[in-house]
Amino acid sequence: MDDIISTEPKGTGIHPVIRLQPGRHKRVRGGHPWVFSNEIEMTGGAKDLAPGTIVSLVDTGGGAIGTAMFNPQPLISARLLSREMGVNINADWLAGRIARASTLRNRFFDRPYYRLVNAEADGLPGLIIDQYADVCVVQLNTAGMEALGSEIVTALQQTLSPVGIVIQRSGKIRQLEGLNGSLPEIVGTVSSPLTILENGMDYLVDVTGGQKTGWFFDHRENRARAASLSVGRRMADIYCYLGGFGLQAAAAGATEVVCVDRSQHALDLAARTAKGSGLENRCRFEKSEAFTALEQLSGKGEKFDVVVADPPAFVKSKKDLKPGARGYRKLERLAAEIVEPDGILCIASCSYHIDVSNFAEQVGRGIRDAGRTSLVFQLTGAGPDHPVHPHLPESSYLKCLFLQLN
Repeated sequence: MDDIISTEPKGTGIHPVIRLQPGRHKRVRGGHPWVFSNEIEMTGGAKDLAPGTIVSLVDTGGGAIGTAMFNPQPLISARLLSREMGVNINADWLAGRIARASTLRNRFFDRPYYRLVNAEADGLPGLIIDQYADVCVVQLNTAGMEALGSEIVTALQQTLSPVGIVIQRSGKIRQLEGLNGSLPEIVGTVSSPLTILENGMDYLVDVTGGQKTGWFFDHRENRARAASLSVGRRMADIYCYLGGFGLQAAAAGATEVVCVDRSQHALDLAARTAKGSGLENRCRFEKSEAFTALEQLSGKGEKFDVVVADPPAFVKSKKDLKPGARGYRKLERLAAEIVEPDGILCIASCSYHIDVSNFAEQVGRGIRDAGRTSLVFQLTGAGPDHPVHPHLPESSYLKCLFLQLN
């Protein structure tokens, strides 16, 4: 590895140095947390570094940029951890970042059920941590965070003293980083399903075998809004998962809620939650693909005062944009067909690759396809426990439209 700079600029410390190509420093110097492979002098020595190595980044003249995680394999080769050089990235440093993130969340919420760490936005690229009171669920999405796995566990124990930690190692991002997937690793004691509290509602959540970290905290405010609009009315929750929207509406006073999902495991947990809250007589659970269920409900002439459709990502990459956009349009058309006149439709997209304007356009087209007109009265995103990095639009992914249909 002779062609990596063997020593860092004076006073910068302990890491191998990676140099950027001439003129390729402006974006990262301007605040962006990523450096792409085509911006780096990808020498033989750089390519030989183990994925996840902590490095010091310098510009072509040796000027300091910061401390980063480096992986020579993917397009995103360096992810900035600090604007300081030579930072010792260990459990103590991680504990400081986690403690800062926890302090911010505790200003918003009186109980620790939230996204504790949201990757780059919290200065910990590739790391997701959701907190469920005394249990933390960790996603290690990059080679750098994978290499720091034991340090992350120690940092959580130092800052929060959880009784249990679930470490998730799966997902497309890990594949791009050259990492294999594996079953969840449990540190300490974790009961699953466990009970979480959101907006006064207790839910059962499977944090070891459910989707991603088990729950989707990003829709907290949107679920509260939908519930408030459902009082004394009939609601359909399409792609309900654990009944986040539907059961909260039932608890708020909806007269009837129909929850649809293709996962029987998720529906079983939702039904248990409903029974535990005394809501089972107002909730119906149907296992079905969403489009099929919507067609069947429309065919039966069923109408709802409030319909929620919160699908998984239809556009997972740029190549999916056209078919994904058609999918949102079709979903909107089918959902609109079962909304009562002057009823409410709440439809969401968690696909970053379809922007707000394109998503809204597909929603509008779908409504017109159904022969309806509408007005949008609220456009929202994720809650405050999902902060956005100001220079990373990818971190602003969630779009949720509330419409009244005429």
